[in-house]
Amino acid sequence: MKDFLLLRATLFLLLVASAWYLKPFGMEGVFAAGVGAVLCAVILLFEHRIREITLKRLIGAALGSLLGIIGAYLISLVLDKALAGDRATLPFLELAILMWMTYCGLVIGAHKGDMLNLAALGGVFGGEISAKQTFKILDTSVIIDGRIADIVETGFLDGVLVIPQFVLRELQLVADSADSMKRNRGRRGLDILQKIQKNPDLQVRIVEDDFPQVREVDMKLIELAKVYSCKVVTNDFNLNKVATLHGVEVLNINELANALKPVVLPGETMKVFILKEGKELNQGVAYLDDGTMVVVDHAKKQISKTIEITVTSVLQTTAGKMIFGRYDERIHSVEKPAERAASN
Repeated sequence: MKDFLLLRATLFLLLVASAWYLKPFGMEGVFAAGVGAVLCAVILLFEHRIREITLKRLIGAALGSLLGIIGAYLISLVLDKALAGDRATLPFLELAILMWMTYCGLVIGAHKGDMLNLAALGGVFGGEISAKQTFKILDTSVIIDGRIADIVETGFLDGVLVIPQFVLRELQLVADSADSMKRNRGRRGLDILQKIQKNPDLQVRIVEDDFPQVREVDMKLIELAKVYSCKVVTNDFNLNKVATLHGVEVLNINELANALKPVVLPGETMKVFILKEGKELNQGVAYLDDGTMVVVDHAKKQISKTIEITVTSVLQTTAGKMIFGRYDERIHSVEKPAERAASN
């Protein structure tokens, strides 16, 4: 912290002293020094972008500083011709632009350096052991779904959530749709993103990377994941399969939800509310609180009633879990008179 204070103080003194000596814009004394102080304050506004310094950030900062110096040199060539007659102001402007662009390049390069893929260099920098950040790309479907906001609040997703600009464009198109259902889904997705961004313990980054040669958004996500070695967070079954074929890791929200559903074993009893008639003869259908479908034999006459059933089997599919049970009307017809006699 002291080093940063010293750096800030040095930058401040250099700019104030330069302005005092060079007298920019014809100003002298305190007014000239004030110009240097204001410029220093503007430059330091960018400092909040610097957080942790890792090897990736150092490389990004070095590249950013180099680009800043090159940009400052090119601008100075233009200023030499534009302000050829004002030799008092020109040197100060050139110096100020050099400091400004170098400082901005350093800060921005360091901030964006985390997105560098150093693995492409063959492991030359693999010896760095630091707090490695992992990046996870959100697709449109998982944003609209909404459950991702609850998951990130629990802390189960670490690292940085990356939201590509082309995903935001797709969300905006859905939100502006003439179809009221699509419009509501798109607006819900935008609300979910705002909720995620307000989480102080979570880093969210919007990246501008695009792949104009790729038309489908799903393929753009896969290409972006390949570039930055990211995982894709989705609940789209087809995107899950295609990404796996391309060697991209996928975090499927639906698979997570299925894994968290309570384990039910054949022979156990459970109470369910029969909601509607099943497809087969004399079947009833119920749903658990988590959305799991329960198909009950001999329960057609029990629609709109809560009954106790015996689980016969559990079927796990890629779409979710289904529970099959049986309602024994003879057992319940015996139990009911017994319960009434006990109550009397």
